[in-house]
Parts: sequence; C-alpha cells; structure tokens
Amino acid sequence: MKKIRFLSLILLLTLFFTLAAPAASALDAPEVEGSYCVLLETNTDTVLFEKGAYERAYPASLTKMMTVLLAIEAVEEQRTLPNGQVAALSNQVTANAGFDFDLIAEGSTENIMLGETMSLEDLLYCAMLSSANEACNIVGEYIGGSVGQFVEMMNQRAAELGCTGTHFANTHGLPNENHYTTAWDLSLIAREAVQHTFFRELCNTRSKGLNPTNMSSGRVLSNTNALLNSNEHYPGNYLYEGASGIKTGFTGAAGYCLAALATRDGVNNIQLLSIVLHAPAYDDNADGIIDRYCNFTDSARLFDWGFDNWSYREVIKSTDIITEVPVTMGDGTDTVSVRPSSSIVRLLPNDEDLSTYQKVPVIYAQEDGRELEAPISAGQVLGEISVVKDGRTVGSSSLVASTDVNLSRVLYMRTEISNTLHRPLVRWTFWLLVLLFLFYIFVVVRYRNRRRAYLARVNHARVAQEIADGDADVREWYNDGEGERPAPRGGTSARKKHPVRKSGKSARSAAASRPAAGKNPAKRPSARPGPSDPASPTANDDDKFRDYFEEFFGNKDGKKDDNTDK
Repeated sequence: MKKIRFLSLILLLTLFFTLAAPAASALDAPEVEGSYCVLLETNTDTVLFEKGAYERAYPASLTKMMTVLLAIEAVEEQRTLPNGQVAALSNQVTANAGFDFDLIAEGSTENIMLGETMSLEDLLYCAMLSSANEACNIVGEYIGGSVGQFVEMMNQRAAELGCTGTHFANTHGLPNENHYTTAWDLSLIAREAVQHTFFRELCNTRSKGLNPTNMSSGRVLSNTNALLNSNEHYPGNYLYEGASGIKTGFTGAAGYCLAALATRDGVNNIQLLSIVLHAPAYDDNADGIIDRYCNFTDSARLFDWGFDNWSYREVIKSTDIITEVPVTMGDGTDTVSVRPSSSIVRLLPNDEDLSTYQKVPVIYAQEDGRELEAPISAGQVLGEISVVKDGRTVGSSSLVASTDVNLSRVLYMRTEISNTLHRPLVRWTFWLLVLLFLFYIFVVVRYRNRRRAYLARVNHARVAQEIADGDADVREWYNDGEGERPAPRGGTSARKKHPVRKSGKSARSAAASRPAAGKNPAKRPSARPGPSDPASPTANDDDKFRDYFEEFFGNKDGKKDDNTDK
C-alpha cells in the first residue's frame, strides 16, 4: 500500500514539473559566431532569425552597397550630373585630385592613379568585385559633385529606406567613429539594391576583365565573395549552392562581414538574405594561417537553417468552407457557404501548428446591420477573412460565395409589399384614408337620416293642410290610421287610396263653400301634426341642413322636391 502511494506521489510531481517547465521554442536557433546577424526572406520580408540586429556596428566595405546603388539609380533615372553630363555607364570618368580622400595604405585597392580615366561601369566593378576604396571616391565625386556631397546623398537615401541606426562618413567604409550602421539597416539597403538588374549582375560576377585605360593595360578583377567564388583573399572551400552575392567587408574594428543572398531549387522560390557583422576568423591548425572565416560559415549555416526549417504553407486554402451565411429571399435555400477567394500562404516553420492561427471572418452585410439578400452569384465578394496569430494579423483574403443563390419571386414580392406597408408615409396615408372614409360614411348616414325626417315632416304638414282645408277623404284616410305612415312622394296616400275626388267646377264650388281657414279657425277640423311639425323650433335648422346637402350631393331624382303646396 505504501509503495502505491509513493508511486502516485512521484507521478504527480512529474506532471507538476512538466507543466511548470517553460515551453521549448518551435525551432532551435542556429549557432552563429558573428555578433550581429539578420536572416530575412525577401519575398515576404519575413525575419527568420536575428541576433543583435538593431545594435550599432561598423559596416566596413558593406558600405559600398550604398555607393554603387546611388550610382546605378542615377544611371537608371538618366539624371543630369553636376558636370552637366547625363549619367550613363559608358561615361568616361577621370580620377581627379582628392580621389584618395580618407584612404589608408592597407585598404583594398585597384591602384587607380591620379588622372586615370575609365568608364563608370568599370569603376563600379572595381568597387564591388575587388572592393577598391579609391574607386568609390571617384564614383562619389562624379555623381555628387564632391565626395562630401555624395556622402550626404548616402545618408539621405538611407533615411528614405527606413534606416534609423545608420550614419555614413565616407564612401567606402574604412574606420571612422561617425561611420556606423546596424545589421537590420544593412538588410534594408541590400534588399533595395538587389532589386536593380545591373546591381545583381555586378555582385554575381566571379571575375571581370577591364578595358585598358590611359594609364593601365587592363585589369582582371576577382570577386572576393567566397560563397560563390574561390579566391586568394579567403582560402578554403566556402562555396554555397544557390549563393548570389552580395558583398564582403573587413576592418579591425568591424571584423569579418558579409551580405549574402541565396536561393535553393525546390523550396518554393524562397530567397534568403543574410547579414553577418563582426564575425571572427580562426587559425584552427595553429600554423599562422587563418583556416576558418566565420562570416562565410555563419552565412552558410543561416541559409541551411532557413531552407531546412521554413517553407511556404497554406494557412487557409481557397477550397475551405469558412461558414454558412443566412440569406433572405433565396429560392429553395436560406443560407450560402463562403470560402476564401485565394489561399493564404505564409512562410512558416515546418513544425508550426496551424491550428493556433485564429481565423476571423467578417461578412459586410452583417457588419452593416443588414441581411444578406438573394440573388447571389458564385464568386461574389461577401466579406473578408483575416488570419491572426498572437494578436497580429498575418494574412487576409476576400470571402466569396461558393454557389449561386437565386431570387424567390414570391418572397421578393411579399417582402416588398411588407416593406412598403411599413414605411411611415404609407402608414400615415393609409390611416388618413380610413379616417376620411369613416367620416364620409358618418356624413352620408347623417344626411339620409335628416332627409328622411324632413320628408316625414313635409308629408305630415301636407296632410294637416288638406285636413284643414276640409278634405273629407284625407280626414277619413287619416282617421283610419293611414296617416301614421308617411305619404309617398308626389302625393298623399289618401289621394291614391281614394281616387274619386272632386274636380273641375264642383271642386272649386266646394272649396268656395268651405269657410276660410283664417276667418273661423275654431270650425276647422283639428289636425294631428306629426312628430316633425314644420312649426317646430328645429324646422328652420333642418331645412338649412337639407338645402346644404341637396346642393352638395345633388338631388337623387334629378330635380328638386315638389312636395310643397303650390
């Protein structure tokens, strides 16, 4: 039992220390002996490795990259020079007095003499292949008008390229306290320089024979870069397959320096740029002869490490379905799948876990608070996706529809009608029309009720008048109860019910024999006026109301009522 408890404790402690231990880096850093190094992939500007890259260092002859770059840019731009000539590689340039500015006897040289004339092209070969210091001064004076002015141009161009830790004091890189840079700044200068075709031609030339001059029978130059050319300057085998330049350098203060470029077949066109500064050299055999130059070995080691451990990898493929997006008014579907318009490819360590990269999709319609609506065509851009690692966006691509989504006509019409009815102006107009219609119904009903009451009063008044005039038939009809109903328009019910009436002379005689209504009202038969007596207090108001609506609506019979006694 005690043994089991002891084993459990051991396992728990092992698990604890495993979790507490710091995680190992994805890649073991390459072992280099140079004090300041940078390894950069030029196609993507990805820094694969750096060591003291931003610390101040002496550049030695790597300075010549800037000198040659400015001369090539002047030629490409066909710039008019201070002497009035248009810059061209074929222009003849003479070594004038002062061309040996800031030179030392032990510095690298091609022994160009005062007054010697050669082409600008040959001077640039001297500067790059054999690292001739005097050639740099001659070029600087020719392009800038003076060496001092050209150095100012060098500093200005460095600032334009983003160099923040660089200051040039001469054209060649011999020791000077005010002449310094960083490995990172030199990578920016080298990256710009190799974009120019003639610069690439210069730094990849292994040897070059120059034309005779007015003071020389000709020269044969040999490239000092041992990665691409075996030479007497650096004995030993440092050749590196795929190397293509760029420039070597050495002073006692700067140590051994190298800017180099390399590609390797079958590695997805990866192009690596290395900067190594202040590297040592060793006499491994203790025979007084240097056997190992670490600027070359460090560069080769950096290239091997980069090619072996890094490659272009698809973080997201163009065929990946990222998400399903809701779609309104779709015919037979209510979603559409989206995918990246192109793969997101990044230079990454081979053992990098791609699942640690966060994929952040954004749909434009949803971002704007809208619904995605049909129709949608396959390939239509609907949003974008970003790939984020440790809070930094490493790539992005547009999101496109993977299929077509046709428009449903029924849903479209229904939506349009609904949207129209929900517009404030339409809603207010609708309710206004409803209120107007209700008001119209109210007015019509009221008018008809008042007209009916008016006609009833007129009928009762007519009956009462006829009774008062002594019409026995009407009285009899009224006493029989018929008078409780209103007589039809155009005559009384009594006349229709008792068609035998006095007419002609006899009728007039009978009317004459009747007593006048105004003379003896006591002898008149009493009439029972209806509920709407014309003499009632509201009669005038009702008549005015009727007259107004008769005029407004028009008479239904096409003529005015003729129910009053003539």
